[in-house]
Amino acid sequence: MDEKVYEALAEHLNKAHAGVPMAPELIEILKILYPGEEAEVALQMSIYEKKTLPQLQEAMPDRTANLEGILDSMAHRGTVFTQKKPGSERIYRLLPSIVGFVEVPFLAGEDTPETRALAPLWKAYLQGGMGRELARGVPLIRVIPIAESLEDKSQVLPFDALAELLDGVSFIAVGHCPCRQIMKATGEGCDRPIERCMHFGSLGRYIVEMGKGRELNKQEALDMLKSATEEGLVHVCDNVEGGLGTICNCCPCCCAFFRARFANGLETYSRSNYVAGVDAEMCTGCATCEDRCPVQAISVVDEVAQVDEDKCIGCGICTPTCQGDGAILLRRRTETKAPPTLGEFIGARLPK
Repeated sequence: MDEKVYEALAEHLNKAHAGVPMAPELIEILKILYPGEEAEVALQMSIYEKKTLPQLQEAMPDRTANLEGILDSMAHRGTVFTQKKPGSERIYRLLPSIVGFVEVPFLAGEDTPETRALAPLWKAYLQGGMGRELARGVPLIRVIPIAESLEDKSQVLPFDALAELLDGVSFIAVGHCPCRQIMKATGEGCDRPIERCMHFGSLGRYIVEMGKGRELNKQEALDMLKSATEEGLVHVCDNVEGGLGTICNCCPCCCAFFRARFANGLETYSRSNYVAGVDAEMCTGCATCEDRCPVQAISVVDEVAQVDEDKCIGCGICTPTCQGDGAILLRRRTETKAPPTLGEFIGARLPK
């Protein structure tokens, strides 16, 4: 396929709320993800407008005979979202970069020639040019505190109450963390469990239909979130009020958002409205909170844990292993801020 087709595709995909800034790695990534005529088909599809097969065939009359097969291949590859509701025709649209063609090829947790080729490209791109995209306008994700870590459970804000947020979703799926697979494939990373990437609603159904993940019920999801907490993983979700599309359970050594922040000082995620506080009399100086803090906001001085409130992201990962019987807990910050509405999020994220 002509290089100019991939340059045009990069420009087309960059119009999304989660774009793809031009970089050498990007073109190589697109060549893997959109082989041959799939790149040309993608150029004639929208990320936001869903269309049926007949509508797409009308727009691409030269591909009428084989278009359904091409779309099915793209859907299974992780570049096209598809859905069929009872009594309705199947619809198709392009997936954006996040959540989309960055993650979906890795969600099945399989070691394939494609994932091995993509891993070093994504690692370089996510920490470089794509890293800046994660922070543009407003961050794509926000930190959700562990409810059990709150000093006053009655102070949990409605958009931070995970159990209640899960009540509002219609379907729960789990796949394998792309970031930990990318790092492992490039000789780095950690040994934390990788089946920790949760997706909800229509996106979750698509992931299961494409064989990229499996369905969970609410209790299984809550149990997995509890395990993620014990493993020292940070809960993050979409940075939008009123809906829940994804919960990632992130480690700072592998997560693209954390790595881009550490490397370039970018605000790639919004911290929660809580901050860790220490009861000096109860603190035993065990330093488990210091070891577990994903952003190095805690240090033990004179056998008492000290919290740098400016660094603290309010995740609560420091609290479960405290040996001082609750010496460190989360409290609400003086100033709290709700996530942006969908309109505010899109307004801040879409290219002007």
